[in-house]
Amino acid sequence: MNKTWCRFYQSCMRIAMGFMNFRFPELIQGEGSVLRLPLILKNLGIQSVLIVTDAGLVSLGMIEPLVQKLNEEGIKNSVYSKTVPNPTVDNIEEAYLQYQNEQHQAVIAFGGGSPMDCAKGVIARVANPNKSIESMKGLLKVRHQVPLLFAIPTTAGTGSEATVAAVISNHAKQEKYTMNSPKLIPAYAILDPLLTIKLPKSVTSTTGIDALCHAIEAYIGHSNTKISEKYALKAIKAIFANLEVAYEEPNNIVARTNMLVAAYDAGVAFTRAYVGNVHALAHPLGAFYNTPHGLAIAVVLPHVLDFYLDKEPKRMAMIARELEIPGCNDLELARNLINKIKQLERSLEIPETLDCIQEKDLVAMVKRASHEANPLYPVPVIMSETDMLNIYHQIMTK
Repeated sequence: MNKTWCRFYQSCMRIAMGFMNFRFPELIQGEGSVLRLPLILKNLGIQSVLIVTDAGLVSLGMIEPLVQKLNEEGIKNSVYSKTVPNPTVDNIEEAYLQYQNEQHQAVIAFGGGSPMDCAKGVIARVANPNKSIESMKGLLKVRHQVPLLFAIPTTAGTGSEATVAAVISNHAKQEKYTMNSPKLIPAYAILDPLLTIKLPKSVTSTTGIDALCHAIEAYIGHSNTKISEKYALKAIKAIFANLEVAYEEPNNIVARTNMLVAAYDAGVAFTRAYVGNVHALAHPLGAFYNTPHGLAIAVVLPHVLDFYLDKEPKRMAMIARELEIPGCNDLELARNLINKIKQLERSLEIPETLDCIQEKDLVAMVKRASHEANPLYPVPVIMSETDMLNIYHQIMTK
């Protein structure tokens, strides 16, 4: 990939992004705020909704209070609960068919990033009934008016409740790709900390690092804006202050609230400034091995930042200064920031390597990662395929 061409493409995209209408979802926050949603729907004149979630949340009874409240308000509803981690085209098509058959008017995404990505796929199909999901991958392919989407995150990680992106998997092709359109930004985001207190500790940790990665990649990339910088720094500070507390004290409502807001803020940041090589390298791990997205991100993140260290440390050093991390110069500040991230991951018991990676898959995985990153992602340093292969080798369990 020609690096000059990549930078030219990214510069053009940065100019174009300045003309995009990146609206903010309307925020509904606080303990028990999820139960305020039915009245909001009623006031909007919505009489029938599809709830997109997953089987685990249904088995835990987490959606029952919402369903009961919807019924009390006389709002017809049905639940699609077959969403899998790294949601598939089949998930979207099944949920879309249910939406059509039940003649719903809006969609509620209830869960982590996977139900939210699936729900975004559904509203894209409703708006474009003659287009396949695959034909809408990439930038700005969803152009028609979509149904209202109400996002209720149960993890503090993906920030999908604030973003233009939906990440979709095609297991038959071992492919994972994104749809990106301002039309996919949810109309409402409901941030209820009570929904996150029962998360497994491993999910709290890895989704939290996913949010941290969103904020860091948005901040250090070449397409950052005043808005993305503001939200990214706010998220980074909040995550360092609250993630370990939420991990060690699951019922700490203050920490849980702060992490939900941080994940949202990070989503606002990266939807305006993009992600980068960490995500490009992590997505094939989900496509090939069904590795949970947050785990893949957490394992890859320190290695990519190490790669940047002696090439472009300035933006990482700026983050370090905001966090009051000591250091005499940009290189030392950036190195100390990376060490702080590694220390945080150790305290969260996140593994340093993955034992699922197979040497035979690496060539294809590198091709996928390079195709995703280049020329689109405005990364601090453009990686060659050899660089990417080296990162995969570093995270393989020996």
